[in-house]
Amino acid sequence: MTTQLAPSATVPATPPSGPGARTVLAVVVTLVAWASTFVAIRGVGEDLSPGALALGRLLVGTAALGLLLAGARRWVRPTRSEWALVVVCGVGWFGVYNVALNAAEQYLDAGTTAMLVNIGPILIAAFAGLLLGEGFPRWLIAGIAVAFTGVVLIGLATRSAETDVVGVVFCVVAAVTYAGGVVAQKPLLRRLPGLQVTFLACAIGAVCWLPWAGALADEVAAAPAGSVLGMVYLGAVPTALAFTTWAYALSRMDAGKLAVTTYLVPPLVILLGWLLLHEVPPPLALVGGAVCLAGVALSRRRGRVRPPMPPAQEAGPLV
Repeated sequence: MTTQLAPSATVPATPPSGPGARTVLAVVVTLVAWASTFVAIRGVGEDLSPGALALGRLLVGTAALGLLLAGARRWVRPTRSEWALVVVCGVGWFGVYNVALNAAEQYLDAGTTAMLVNIGPILIAAFAGLLLGEGFPRWLIAGIAVAFTGVVLIGLATRSAETDVVGVVFCVVAAVTYAGGVVAQKPLLRRLPGLQVTFLACAIGAVCWLPWAGALADEVAAAPAGSVLGMVYLGAVPTALAFTTWAYALSRMDAGKLAVTTYLVPPLVILLGWLLLHEVPPPLALVGGAVCLAGVALSRRRGRVRPPMPPAQEAGPLV
C-alpha cells in the first residue's frame, strides 16, 4: 500500500532568525570595551611592565568574575575534555595573549597594534570552518576580504614612521592565541555557562603569570594612581565585563561571523584615541573605518533560502 504525506504535514522552511537585541547589545559592549583596551594599555604601559600588567589585570578580572559567578549560583561540572579546552583558552587567550598585547604596545602605537591583532578574525573563521564545522559561506569570505582591506587602510594611516619588527611579532602571537582561544571556547559554551567558562579561563591565565607577582607589587607601589586605576579598569571592564558579554554572544552566534565584527575595533580605537588622547584621525583611517563597517555588514548577509518543494514531490512513498 502506498501513501503520501498530507499537505498539512509539511512545515514551510524559514530562514534562521538573526541575533536578538540582547546579543547585539552584548557584541556592542564587547567591541567598545576591547577598543578601549588599546588606549588604556598605552597609558599605563609606561609604569607597568607587560607581565606585571597582565597579572594585575587578570587578578582583578578573576575577582570580579568570581563575584558575578557567586551571585549567579550556577555551576556545571566540566568533563575531562572540557577542562582541556578551558586550559587551552585560559593559557592562550587570557595568558599569552595579554602579555603579547602589552609587549606589542611597548613598540607600536595603538592603531597599528589594533590593525595587526585583527588578523585574528581571519584565523578564527578559518579554524571554525575547519574544526567546528561552520563552513565557509560566501558572504563570510567576502566580508572578511573587505573588512581586512579596511583594517590595512587604517594601519597604513596610523602606523609609525618605523614599524618595529619585535612589535609585529608580538602582535602575530597575540592574534594566533586569540584565535585559538575563541575556537576552544566555542564548544564549551554548548553546555557550560559563559560566565563560568570566562571565570575559569581568566583564573588559569592569572596562574600563568604568578611568577610576576613580585614585579607587580613593586611596580604598583611606584606607579602613579592613574596607572593603577587603569590596570583595575582593564581587569574590570575589558576583561570581566567584555569577556562575559563576548561569551554570551558566542553561545548564540557562529564563531566566524562573530569574529568578523571585531574588525570594528580598529576604527573605535582611532575614535577613542581622538577623544581621549586628542589625536586627529588621518583621512585614510576614516576611509578604512568605513570599509570595515561595509565588510561587517557584508558578512552578515544571508544566502537565498530555497522555497519548500510541493508536498507530492517532497515526500517519497511510504510502503
